Amino acid sequence: MKKTILLMTAWLSAVLCCAQKSENHHSSLMRNLETFTEIYRQLDLLYMDSLNTDTVMTWGINAMLRQVDPYTVYYPEDDDELMAMAQGKYAGIGSIIRFHKKEDRVVISEPYKGSPSDLAGLKAGDIILSIDDKDVKGMKNAAVSQMLRGEAGTTFKLQIQRPGEKKPRSLTITRQTISIPHVPYYGMVEKGIGYLYLTGFTEGDAQQVRSALMEMKEEGAQSLILDLRDNGGGSMEESIDIANLFLPKGTQIVYTRGKTHASNREYYTRMEPVDTVMPVVVLVDGGTASAAEILSGSLQDMDRAVVVGSRTYGKGIVQSIRPLPYGGNLKITTSRYYIPSGRCIQAYDYRHLNPDGSAKSLPDSLTHLFHTRGGREVRDGGGIQPDIVITPDTLPTIVYDLADSDALFDFCTQYVQRHDTIAAPGTFRLTDEEYEEFIDFVSQQGFTYNRRSDEVLKLLREIATREGYMEGARAEFEALQAKLTGNLRNDMLHSRKEIEAYVADNIVRRYYYEWGGCRQQLCGDKTMKRALEVLGHPQEYHRILGNHY
Repeated sequence: MKKTILLMTAWLSAVLCCAQKSENHHSSLMRNLETFTEIYRQLDLLYMDSLNTDTVMTWGINAMLRQVDPYTVYYPEDDDELMAMAQGKYAGIGSIIRFHKKEDRVVISEPYKGSPSDLAGLKAGDIILSIDDKDVKGMKNAAVSQMLRGEAGTTFKLQIQRPGEKKPRSLTITRQTISIPHVPYYGMVEKGIGYLYLTGFTEGDAQQVRSALMEMKEEGAQSLILDLRDNGGGSMEESIDIANLFLPKGTQIVYTRGKTHASNREYYTRMEPVDTVMPVVVLVDGGTASAAEILSGSLQDMDRAVVVGSRTYGKGIVQSIRPLPYGGNLKITTSRYYIPSGRCIQAYDYRHLNPDGSAKSLPDSLTHLFHTRGGREVRDGGGIQPDIVITPDTLPTIVYDLADSDALFDFCTQYVQRHDTIAAPGTFRLTDEEYEEFIDFVSQQGFTYNRRSDEVLKLLREIATREGYMEGARAEFEALQAKLTGNLRNDMLHSRKEIEAYVADNIVRRYYYEWGGCRQQLCGDKTMKRALEVLGHPQEYHRILGNHY
């Protein structure tokens, strides 16, 4: 009896404590909401200038959400970004655009094949002069993109200037619903080996992958390379349906756990698979995130694929879309997800930040051990660690500066004007003479680049001066400065392999669209090369997965 009374007392104390915490939370919430409302009321009444209510409130909302995590986002009424993200669709002309600094205008960068921009004859390099007679000089990408988008079926007038032509061109373009292609390339890369590049997960992508897989199997594919590099994720359901292509019906792929009962769900494959035995290699990198990690992680946990590349991003949380009053929407993080081994691969803690404001990451020493279906060791808390790790190449800084420059873009435009055709994707190369022309063109454009060694040396000089070492080390600093002084031509020749790969990709896309660029990028790809080696040696493939062969 005494024990029962003690248990009842403890239970009652716990209930009262929870009730008190709930009451305190509610009281704090109401107090802060009333304070917020009163602050805005007084601003609206007394501030010396008029305030735009929508703007101020949006600032307040976004400031609040920034304290939560980067994935919880407010979308006001009529914001078409949410639809484009969730469904992979928007209404517009179907083209990537970029801002051209020298022209101070937006230019066409890459039309999608078969899109309104492509059918209207727009080419990469075309300079946008006006939209419906409104001059867009000085306007940045976001503003011009908003003008190019609109209701499907609506028509507008576009005036462009094509480089090399004296007179502007006037075009009439009808906007259409644009489906963003998430399977930009697939095909046979070697005898018996198919390759599929998947860039996202939106409505219908699983069906596209299924169709591509079936087509490659009919062409003789006996194994597959599934490329998920730089795939930032998307729909969880689509990733599960793609995993279902390789795993039996009824296999648990992922489960979620959150604050509410509705957030706690389990997800299983629902259909008969396409192939449960063909060897599969999945390519990943630091840009592989979210739904792409569910797909790669579940295939790894089920010992169904060998994962090759570098560690993935580590996004183990799930967002849901919640409707708001007056047509707005809130994308909110509602749960964590766990893949078949039981691990959550979330790498970042957004509730406890570093002093510089960045999210803390979980050190490897604090991760937990889990096991795949066959008993292989895997860990949580830091993305998907590949079965075969490939260290990414470090690109010279000049490559990044060239990629962002008008000089490289304009050279590609000029190259296309001088060549009606080029070699097929995967075989295209610049000749020595053409690369020399590129160096000369870049030099004539006045291209400048920021050598990081200069930045570090400058910082070291400042520190040495502050600490009193400069006088004694001046000669050494001058000698080091002389050795680090760059020469554009020499730097471009030294980094030719990396620079030329980027130039070739841009040129190939002008002729063969995105699919050609994807094929071209596989040239010299060491991660791809390692995947082909694994599939070419069945003993190694099965040894990695722990299979008896």
